[in-house]
This record gives sequence, C-alpha cells and structure tokens, in this order.
Amino acid sequence: MKTLGIGLFWDNLEVGEQFRTLKRTVTESDIVNFIGVTGMVETLFTDLTFGDHGGGPMGGRVAPAALVYTLTEGLLVQSTMQTTGLALLEVEKKVLAPVFAGDTIHAEVEVMSVRPTRKGNRGIVTTMNNVLNQKSDKVIEYRAVRMMAGSVPE
Repeated sequence: MKTLGIGLFWDNLEVGEQFRTLKRTVTESDIVNFIGVTGMVETLFTDLTFGDHGGGPMGGRVAPAALVYTLTEGLLVQSTMQTTGLALLEVEKKVLAPVFAGDTIHAEVEVMSVRPTRKGNRGIVTTMNNVLNQKSDKVIEYRAVRMMAGSVPE
C-alpha cells in the first residue's frame, strides 16, 4: 500500500527545478508565542508604543525574522521533506524586509545542486529559498544545504 505525504527524494531532484510552497498567515499569536518560548522579549516585539510614531517603530507588530524563517522551514518540511529530510547542514540567510502580524508568506525554491554522499542512499541538496509576502515582496532569502534520503529501489 502506498503511503501519502512522503517528501521528495534527493535522486528525483534536478538542478534548476523550481517549486512554491503553500502560504501561511503570520498571526499575533504566532509572534507572542515565539517571543515567549525563545525569550526574544525585545521591546521591538513586545511594546507597540515603542518608537516615535506609535504602533512601534515599524508601524505594527513586527515578527522576528527567526520566526518567519522557521515558519518557512515548516512549510517546506510539510511538503518536501517529510520522512526524507535527514539533516540541515548549512544555512546562509539575508533578511530583506519586515514581516508583520497579518502578513501571509510563502517560499519559492530553486534547486541549485544535487550530489550523492559517499555512503548510503543519501544525497546533498542545495536550494535557494526566497520568502515572499502577500505583495510578492521578498522578505528573506536563504541558501540551505541538506542531507536527504534517496528513493527506495523497487
């Protein structure tokens, strides 16, 4: 019987392949819970009156970039790496714009390289991940290197 929901295998990916994740709206609760559990209780995230203009220096409740990145990783795990993602080896990330409560994000992903490891049915996959908001503004870009499982021989 076939199991549904299994992620992509490294040996089925091709350099230049592109895909988009589903979308997710960042909520006030996401931000409050994230800063509470991580201890990131910066005034920027906890005090909407902080700054000169009221509504915070950014004009609303801003989400920590670490939250936006991890929500994006969650979208990727759910759709591309469930049971096939073995290790996140490297991340190079640039934060380009703020994300606020109520913004909706998704990722557009391009496979940059794919290669087998020396042992086992595993491979190393490098992707460029662009996180966009509902206005199609790029808010984060990051390159990720992962170890992924290979397809099971039939």
